[in-house]
Amino acid sequence: MTGSQSVRDGAAPEGIWAAPGRVNLIGEHTDYNDGFVLPVALPHAARATVRLRTDGVLRLVSEQAEGGAVELAVADLAPGSVDGWAKYPAAVVWTLRAAGYDVGGADVHIDSDVPTGAGLSSSAAIECVVAAAYNDLHGLGLDGPALARLAQRAENEFVGVPCGIMDQMASVCCAEGNALFLDTRDLAQRQVPLDLAGAGLRLLVVDTRVKHDLADGAYAELRAGCERAAALLGLAALRDLAPAALDTALAELPDELRPLVRHVVTEDARVEQAVALLDAGDLAGLGPILTAGHASLRDDYRVSCPETDLAVEAAVAAGALGARMTGGGFGGSVIALVDAEALDTVAEAVTAAFTAAGYAAPRTFAATPAAGARRLP
Repeated sequence: MTGSQSVRDGAAPEGIWAAPGRVNLIGEHTDYNDGFVLPVALPHAARATVRLRTDGVLRLVSEQAEGGAVELAVADLAPGSVDGWAKYPAAVVWTLRAAGYDVGGADVHIDSDVPTGAGLSSSAAIECVVAAAYNDLHGLGLDGPALARLAQRAENEFVGVPCGIMDQMASVCCAEGNALFLDTRDLAQRQVPLDLAGAGLRLLVVDTRVKHDLADGAYAELRAGCERAAALLGLAALRDLAPAALDTALAELPDELRPLVRHVVTEDARVEQAVALLDAGDLAGLGPILTAGHASLRDDYRVSCPETDLAVEAAVAAGALGARMTGGGFGGSVIALVDAEALDTVAEAVTAAFTAAGYAAPRTFAATPAAGARRLP
């Protein structure tokens, strides 16, 4: 559907909004530990064509979903009441109402090219695009961080996934040509220039097309483990553990919590190292940081899988400056920092490695830092 087409009974839409997916350069599983992250928005986005309704009905259509329109009574929305893809936009409307905003129904037509199940925040893109549309159409006056917090609450309380706020902040607040250096404790943010082309580099995304079923339950267990470790150490969050005090702290913890703490503390340090390199114009220096981050996710946090490990190994062996899993884990995508002229070579090497291992061919594409949520002209 385009902006000139109908969303209901021949009526013209009131606007079209877009919100992107994201890749995270570094800073994985740090956001729910009050830590640092460094995401970039993808050119891939969820687009929502929207028209408000006065009858209390939320009518949802997705170009990517089978089964036609989903119609919901806004007054009946409650956590657990909606299944499938429709729970993401419905969650936002419920959350706005729960937060005290007088909002009602709408016709929402969603068309997204953010790959699903790829660890690229396809669900956050849907939540954020609906939040942005409602914000504009109802004149709510919410700024970027407020919209992101609302979308995070929708994911936590309505959808039931205890995610941090990185995905939503990236989808709303990223700026074209920049990475977003975000402190997830207070949402202090800074746009950090990321001129990959100017440095003769490209960021290759490898969608492994693998999503393991244990992801949601394991994610919750990991978060609970981090919170338990922080409590045992007398900290508000693991972000408060300085790298210099890491070894002493690890000695005080049960064996099963030590790898989680080691990953979070060293990953926060890697984010700060990455930002310092970008500020100094040393984009190639990011490579070893990416690879070290993957080793930590694989060995300490244990959220990698054979497919993502193979993608990292094949990319580095083919000449990538560095590579790592991005996203929550248990499948999803890998990013590789490569010299521009080596982009095709690395992509082909990863695909060949998957074929040799008997895996389905991955999807590969180059990512450029894009803009966050916005109303389209």
